[in-house]
This record gives sequence, structure tokens and C-alpha cells, in this order.
Amino acid sequence: MPFIPFLSYALVTSFTPGPNNIMSLDSARRLGLKRAFPFLLGVTAGCFGIMLLACYFNLALYHFLPRVKVWMNVLGSLYMLYLAVKIAKSKSTTKDNDPNEGYSFKSGLLLQFINLKIILYGITVISTFVMPYDVSYMTLFMISLLLTCIGFAAVMCWAVFGAMFQRFLNKYERSFNIIMALLLLYSALSIWI
Repeated sequence: MPFIPFLSYALVTSFTPGPNNIMSLDSARRLGLKRAFPFLLGVTAGCFGIMLLACYFNLALYHFLPRVKVWMNVLGSLYMLYLAVKIAKSKSTTKDNDPNEGYSFKSGLLLQFINLKIILYGITVISTFVMPYDVSYMTLFMISLLLTCIGFAAVMCWAVFGAMFQRFLNKYERSFNIIMALLLLYSALSIWI
């Protein structure tokens, strides 16, 4: 397996903005790093599940990809648009609303199964960098674990950024929410462009 290209692709894809990273940043900004941790663990668990599914069902998905990709594009885009609208319209966390709303382990986990970026990432990285060289169960499991660790590092970095700049981001919450919504909108539109 060409390890340097594999690692480069995994790092760039994991650390660039996407639903996981943006939502991780926002969860830590709203809740603080400690209270956002269940959401981050949910994202990580979902990531591991997607990586395993990508490994073991990659050939079948590849065969049906033209049909599946359209529906995944639609679902992923609609969900990102929903998140963008929800973030743009969100009220200040200093008011009476529950800042923990939407940032549970379960929501982080379920986000992965409609997150087109991570699904296509798993399919691409496994089919391009792993399966041509080794398809043993142990290798596929270890690669899934490695990709999940990289993903966890990415969401933690974004969450730490959100927690570190919490005061600043809360001071400019409305502007920040609009920028985050626009980034999610860009993510949704980039699926179709």
C-alpha cells in the first residue's frame, strides 16, 4: 500500500471543513470541550462504523454506486442545508434555550450515516489505497481503526478551537453562525458542482 499518499489523503480529507468538523467546533463553542465530548465520541463511533462498512461492502457499493450516489447526494445535501438553516437561525446560547440541543452521542453517531463526505471518503480511501494491495480482515479492521483515529484527531482539533475561542465566538455569535451556515451551504453545494 502506498502509505504516504494514503496518509496525505486521509489527513487532508479529515481536517478540511465538513459537517463533522463544523458541528464539532460549534458544539465545543456552545457547551465547552468537556460537555461536547459525548457528541465527539458519537462522531468517532459513527466514523468507525462507516469505515468498517466501507471496507466490507466496498465492492458491492462500487457496483451500485451510480444508483446509490444520487440518493446519498440528495440526502447529504438536504441534511447539510437543514444544519445550515438551523445554525443560521439559532438563538443566542446565553438565553433560556438548551445549548446541548442536538449535540448528543446519538446525534453525532447518526450524523455519520447521512454525512456524504465521510461515506465517499471511506469508499474512496479503501478502494483506492487499500483493496488493491490487501483485503485481509485484519488489514481492513486496522485501516478502519487508523482512519477513525485520524478522524477523531480532526474533530478534536476543531472542537479545541471552538472551546479556546469560545468567548470571542460567543461575542460575535450571530456573525459566526452565519459564517458556519455558509460553510455548510458550500459543503452541500459542492456535492453537486
